[in-house]
Amino acid sequence: MKSLLQRKAFDASHVKWFVCDEFDRCLEDVKMRRDVQEIFMKLPKDKQVMMFSATMTDELRDVAKKFMRNPTEIYVDQRAKLTLHGLAQFYMSVTEAEKTRRLAEILDVVEFNQAIIFTSSVERCEALNRQLQQMKFPSQAVHSRMNQEERLRVYESCKANNTRIMVATDLFGRGVDFDRINLVVQYDMASDADSYLHRVGRAGRFGTKGLTIAFITADEKEIKRENRKYTDGGIMKEVQERFEMKVAELTDAKTQLNENQYMNK
Repeated sequence: MKSLLQRKAFDASHVKWFVCDEFDRCLEDVKMRRDVQEIFMKLPKDKQVMMFSATMTDELRDVAKKFMRNPTEIYVDQRAKLTLHGLAQFYMSVTEAEKTRRLAEILDVVEFNQAIIFTSSVERCEALNRQLQQMKFPSQAVHSRMNQEERLRVYESCKANNTRIMVATDLFGRGVDFDRINLVVQYDMASDADSYLHRVGRAGRFGTKGLTIAFITADEKEIKRENRKYTDGGIMKEVQERFEMKVAELTDAKTQLNENQYMNK
């Protein structure tokens, strides 16, 4: 949208609604916030503003209000535990050195339509994608350093079901709705419970079934920009407190997984 407005390829003079989905992510990142502000300022002043997100902090709520006048806030199941119907959720305790071998076993054993494999950085995304391709898995990397045209090409390939395995950063953790995705593997565990929620939510869309597997290592990790440390196990404990269904441990995908758990017949 920003590109269209800059090239004057879109007439915004008659726009009546401004809708921002996943607004917490859009406003949390400084660069994305600037883009949102630039688009917002180019639209007519007399418009209705709507913002949506499954997760939100008090700080970002205050930022969002700056785009609105006397907003009405609506919460859906605010106090209830988050439930992901149709998803079979598992975690697998592994060492860092075991991850790629375990992932290959899962991709060989599990019957899936399309899969997303999440990594913690662009570098790890590209490295894992190369490894999978060397093992003859038809994978495609997608991350934030790709330009918009490259990302759109991957998106269209996935949508057309020409790409079965996507190796991604959290760029693909939100706003990606492909009804054929029924396997999500967190090669690198999410750094917080909210990110976990958004990642696993890529599977089991539109009432379909899905399977999610998170790799858990014992290593302590650090996020310098947030000045905090965490462990995969600590994040998983927080996740289980927020979900009504138990996240069970997976030790052997071949014997433990039942196709009826995650495949629509």
